[in-house]
Amino acid sequence: MLTLRQSSQRGWADHGWLKSFHSFSFAGYFDEKHLGWGNLRVINEDRIEPGAGFGTHGHRDMEIISYVMSGELAHKDNMGNVKGIPPGDVQRMSAGSGVMHSEFNHAPQQQTHFLQIWIQPNELGIAPSYEQKTFSSDLKRGKLKCVADRLARDGAVKIHADASLYAGLFDGAEKFQMTLDPQRKAYVHLIKGSLCVNGLTISTGDAVLMSGESQITLDQGQNAEVLVFDLCA
Repeated sequence: MLTLRQSSQRGWADHGWLKSFHSFSFAGYFDEKHLGWGNLRVINEDRIEPGAGFGTHGHRDMEIISYVMSGELAHKDNMGNVKGIPPGDVQRMSAGSGVMHSEFNHAPQQQTHFLQIWIQPNELGIAPSYEQKTFSSDLKRGKLKCVADRLARDGAVKIHADASLYAGLFDGAEKFQMTLDPQRKAYVHLIKGSLCVNGLTISTGDAVLMSGESQITLDQGQNAEVLVFDLCA
C-alpha cells in the first residue's frame, strides 16, 4: 500500500531565524495521524539564517542523522566533536545515555538548509557516539546508496536502530529497483525535483509511506534527490 503525504500537508514553523517543515508531530505541531512511521520519529526540514542556530541542548536514547542540502552546519558536542557538516556528508549522533550539543550556521551570508532525522534506537542507555562520512554524488547517481545502517554496510554510518537509510539522485532515463520486505515499512522523502515511486509521481517535499510492498521502483526523475528508509513495522 502506498500513501502520499504532500509537502503542503506537513507542519510548519517560522521562528524568524529558523523556518522548519515537520513531517511528523514535533514541538508545537501535533497531528495524531502523523506521530511517526515504523521507528522513524522525526524528519524536520530546517532552514537556518546566517549567524543563527540551536544553542546547547540535550538528547537521549535517539539516533539523530543530519543531511545537509546547502550551506554548512556547525556541530559541537560534549564528546569533544567540533565539526562542519557540508552537503554530501551524513552525520550520525547516537544520543544514548545523554549528550549535549549545539548546531549553528556561521556563514555570514548563506542560509543552511538541512534535514534532521530521528530514529528510535533498538537499545537504550548506550554510550553516546558520533560519526560523519562523505558520500559523493557519483555513489548516488541513478541508484540508492546505503548511507546509514545498523550493520554499517557498504561504508554507511552505523546506527543503533533496526533501520537503513538510502540516498539517491535520479534524472531522465535513470531507473532503480530494490527489493523490500513486505513485513516491514518503507518511507520515501523527496528532497527536491520530481520522481516516480512505484508509478506514483511526487514532487519536492512530498513523501510516500509504504507498507506491505515487496519492491520499490524509482524512475522518471527530474533533478531528483531522494531518501528511502527501510524501517521496522
